[in-house]
Amino acid sequence: MAKKSAIEKNRHRMKLVKQYAAKREALKALAADESLSDQERFAARLKLAKLPRNSAPSRVRNRCEVTGRPRAFYRKLQMSRIALRELGNEGKIPGLVKSSW
Repeated sequence: MAKKSAIEKNRHRMKLVKQYAAKREALKALAADESLSDQERFAARLKLAKLPRNSAPSRVRNRCEVTGRPRAFYRKLQMSRIALRELGNEGKIPGLVKSSW
């Protein structure tokens, strides 16, 4: 089980990403617009830089929903390989069959 503080920090980042998504997208569009003057584009970049760092989507870490483990994460199932194996052995994941050869 991961530290609760790390899990909560990541949840807070996800909340900030949702909160600032529209504003961040609008400022990025302004900064990339070639038809605007250089001063306007630079001003958009400065406003983008003033947004909280944790509102950037790249700062969110994929974590297992069951254990909070940050590594060996399966996106499709939203869990780590260890939690997947445990739940699969218990028969709690439909369609998952333990292979043997």
